[in-house]
Amino acid sequence: MSGIDNLPPLREVIATHDLRAKKQLGQNFLLDLNLTAKIARQAGDLSGSDILEIGPGPGGLTRGLLAEGARRVLAIEKDARALPALAQIADAYPGRLQVIHGDALEIDPLAHLSPPIRIAANLPYNVGTELLIRWLTPPAWPPFWESLTLMFQREVAERITAQPGSKAYGRLAVLAQWRCEARVVMTLPPEAFVPAPKVHSAVVQITALPAPRFEADAATLSEVVAAAFNQRRKMLRSALKSLHPRIETLLADAGIPATARAEEIDVARFCALARALRAARS
Repeated sequence: MSGIDNLPPLREVIATHDLRAKKQLGQNFLLDLNLTAKIARQAGDLSGSDILEIGPGPGGLTRGLLAEGARRVLAIEKDARALPALAQIADAYPGRLQVIHGDALEIDPLAHLSPPIRIAANLPYNVGTELLIRWLTPPAWPPFWESLTLMFQREVAERITAQPGSKAYGRLAVLAQWRCEARVVMTLPPEAFVPAPKVHSAVVQITALPAPRFEADAATLSEVVAAAFNQRRKMLRSALKSLHPRIETLLADAGIPATARAEEIDVARFCALARALRAARS
């Protein structure tokens, strides 16, 4: 039996249900239940929250979240092979685990969740960044979630928490840090997973702020940041010239040298540029 509940160890679960990880699903399973419980604890006090989990697989983090007192967990799993293992967990925690079989990119979870809501997941590598950008760019702020506790490849985690001037600084850093606190809270070596990926992994804790740090229209800011970092080696007057015929004037209005490059610009000045661009267009 495992150390956190009376369910079988994860290696036994995987063998019983033939749950070998599939590369095409971006699966790498974390089998140490002490580690999954530690990740769950990084999400804070779970007792009064519903938790959204994406890609639970054999249920290691699911069990950690439930054992750490989550009020309720909604787990979205694309791989039908995992459903019997997750059903066994649901039976062990009556009324506290709901499993939806489907693609997280296509399912609206809000019909199944009650606030306050936190998201915790060992995200499948192939959809992790896309899901994160969706959660960071909702139509209205604050978002439906209070915090995100997410595992990524370490390189992605570094991109989320990077500061201006670093090679990792880019679109993810600006979008995350504009309206959130973001920090790396754990790192894990490849050998912690089955199969072992070629890279280290990291857990990022992202907490939604009540309001953005700086005023800006979300769509305009996203447009500016995407254009700037899509051609990050170019000076901004060249990278952003398609956005407005007077882009050099708008850069000056935002306090940005026309010869600067995207990685040199902090969140405050990107927001200033987004405000100037929106005003010029209207």
